[in-house]
Amino acid sequence: MKIKTMRTSGFTLVEVMIVVAIIGLLIAVAVPNFKRSINKSRTIACHTQLQNIDASKMQWSVEEKRSDADVPSESQIGVFFRDGFPVCPAGGSYTIASVGQKATCSVHGTVGEDSTGQ
Repeated sequence: MKIKTMRTSGFTLVEVMIVVAIIGLLIAVAVPNFKRSINKSRTIACHTQLQNIDASKMQWSVEEKRSDADVPSESQIGVFFRDGFPVCPAGGSYTIASVGQKATCSVHGTVGEDSTGQ
């Protein structure tokens, strides 16, 4: 008499639960790092745009023969940008200030500062 052994292929419930737990752990580690890198790239892009605004203010003051105390409008320095006046990638608003002062962002501050103003 022969005994037939039945082979089943597939994974047990415990194996599937372990895999799901490992994937969950990897996601828990990856998501905060991903969000942090997105915020960092937005800050860098904003600071680059602030530097471009400051350079455009200087160019405007030279072309229009203005002093450091004069404040240009968005439309006056917007002509120096290919796509018009820049917009903060984090949704903040830019304050142009006078030619002698740095432009600021309502979210990221000025170039060289973090969002806390330091």
